[in-house]
Amino acid sequence: MVNDATIGAINAGVLIFLGVGEADSAEDVKWLVGRIAKLRIFEDETGRMNRSLVDVGGEALVISQFTLFGRLNKGNRPSFNRAASAYLAVPLYEQFVREFSTTLGKEVPTGCFGEPMQVEAHNDGPVTLVIDTKERDF
Repeated sequence: MVNDATIGAINAGVLIFLGVGEADSAEDVKWLVGRIAKLRIFEDETGRMNRSLVDVGGEALVISQFTLFGRLNKGNRPSFNRAASAYLAVPLYEQFVREFSTTLGKEVPTGCFGEPMQVEAHNDGPVTLVIDTKERDF
């Protein structure tokens, strides 16, 4: 049976696919929350990307996505062995959502951790970024 219930939804803001790796920590979560909240990816009055999510009062939707750690260096089947187990990933995912909610001053909705989901997104802009807490100088 397919469950068509909407779990999390936002208006203007960011959709965050959050992958937690086996080497990630609570410190990585803090850095990532601060980094995403301050990214100047929204247009100002002149049309330049000069405003952050906090500046525009935007929203965020967080979806767990272990497949971000997929590797294709051997064969044709992706390996996900760099993704954290649920034992490590769930607390860090929940910490990220709590800290991001505090930073934005509003609840941050989520999907269902570890469950198959249908995610619908309507892009209103050209920005898609990959932010890796282990490669902070991108």
